[in-house]
Amino acid sequence: MRLTLAEPSYLKESISIISELVSEAKFTITKDAIELIAMDPANVAMVVFKLFSSCFTEYDIKEDTSIAINLGNLKQVLRRVTANDMLTLELEKNKLKLEFTGSTKRTFHLPILEIEEKEQKVPELTFPVTITCSPSVFTSAIEDADIVAESVTFVVEKGKFMINASGDLSDAAIEIPASDSVKIETGEEVIKSKYSIEYLKKMVAGSKISNEVSIQFNKDYPLKLSFKEVDKVLLSFILAPRVEND
Repeated sequence: MRLTLAEPSYLKESISIISELVSEAKFTITKDAIELIAMDPANVAMVVFKLFSSCFTEYDIKEDTSIAINLGNLKQVLRRVTANDMLTLELEKNKLKLEFTGSTKRTFHLPILEIEEKEQKVPELTFPVTITCSPSVFTSAIEDADIVAESVTFVVEKGKFMINASGDLSDAAIEIPASDSVKIETGEEVIKSKYSIEYLKKMVAGSKISNEVSIQFNKDYPLKLSFKEVDKVLLSFILAPRVEND
């Protein structure tokens, strides 16, 4: 295989974000995309990543290929790529070859791992709520909540999205009303669910690859966050709810 990216930032930023949740993962390279589906070690969060073939200037692959890589190592190498570099990926002697071509030509080789893991499948989830907004609005709300608590409650009712957090002594409430830039699709009922801020802080970094975030959830049900650039990249996360007996 030989894959060349003129815009390496999509891969660079995505791997940086994913590596905060998963240390080793298997990539599947098909004629349509480079894909990754992985669970974090605690089985609390799933990450789904696709870098579409249309994002590449060269995409030559003879057959579907799977390779497992240490994401920490891959992240360190990709940090060295600049916006002006062309990035080429190839398989060479059971290693992943990364070639950066710009004012200089730099080559790195990373070992392909043998990891035993059951095949991950994205669960089929249905959501009564979809909120679409600027990632900066959502990220700011999570940062506000992080000041006072370790978990956050999402509430949707009558055209507004509320993010509430309560600690031992402090609490925070952020209200995001529907507007031209904030789309809230929901029914009549109030939907409420609680999630870990620790995980959300890692996931909102997806704002680096997209100007829009899709937020989907249900009562005491997994949350799905999706960051997407059409025909280029998809990075989505599924986060288990915090179900507590109040």
